[in-house]
Amino acid sequence: MRFNNCVFICVSGLKIFRGNNGIRIGVIGGSGLYEFDNLKVIQRSFPETPWGYPSGEIVIVQDPRGFKIAFLARHGKGHLYNPSEIPSRANIAALKHIGVEVIIAFSAVGSLREEIKPKDFVLPDQIIDRTKGIRHSTFFENGLAAHVSFADPFNQTLSDLIYRHKSVLEKEGSTLHQEKTLVCIEGPAFSTRAESKLYRSWDCDVVNMSAIPEAKLAKELEIAYQMVCMSTDYDCWKQGEEDVTVDAVMNVMLQNSAQAKRLLETILPDLEQALNDGKFESIKGNASYSFVTSKESRKAEQIKKLQYVLPGYF
Repeated sequence: MRFNNCVFICVSGLKIFRGNNGIRIGVIGGSGLYEFDNLKVIQRSFPETPWGYPSGEIVIVQDPRGFKIAFLARHGKGHLYNPSEIPSRANIAALKHIGVEVIIAFSAVGSLREEIKPKDFVLPDQIIDRTKGIRHSTFFENGLAAHVSFADPFNQTLSDLIYRHKSVLEKEGSTLHQEKTLVCIEGPAFSTRAESKLYRSWDCDVVNMSAIPEAKLAKELEIAYQMVCMSTDYDCWKQGEEDVTVDAVMNVMLQNSAQAKRLLETILPDLEQALNDGKFESIKGNASYSFVTSKESRKAEQIKKLQYVLPGYF
């Protein structure tokens, strides 16, 4: 069935409609986290957006209280895309189009600090961008320019909400760290030893390959976004530790994935209540103050594309 340029695979007869459909929470899974099998699947969709198709199907799941969540595997089913190839614009646009207001994005990271151990979780509040400019990192281009504030890349309200449930991780011997700095590298190769030490000298705490442009794109579309980092290793800076390898990362990720599912289940009731209480309303409308292209100069083709994600702004 096609609706609004999207292809839908119906599981239970439910139809997804653009916006205002009860799907307000989006979850993006990173390496090793490709599904949330502990929640009931009610629908799958693979929508074509003006920026192409997302990494894979958007899986609509339902928690025991009936609240709907949109889940998307960042790298696609079977880990098809390397960090530079991820269709991030399509991913964020597809989630926004179906009504998502909040995104919790899980990601494997390397630790740059002794106190952030493998299997620990981290809620960063800042990013240093070390990507190479080859990733599409804005929706505002080709005849419609805008500059959004990116001073605070992550949503503090969402971070604080998640942090309040740190005890669920502590029960399993993991620590949840907050207010840390993430450095995002291009990849797909891991850091050199000199780079790893350089990032430590910059007071960075964790390193990953996917926060950019995901966080920027969510900010442009007025989505409250928080990355939940899952530490798998000490990168390559720490003497006496084995250098990071894919095998080592994936072995730890199997354990981290189970923890991530428990954490999500625990925070959902509070997150649902926060949404109902309007805790994230303050970020709505910010994009309208960011446009710099005069109305008479805006390209009609670009306006049409942006109406898919920001209806009523033009």
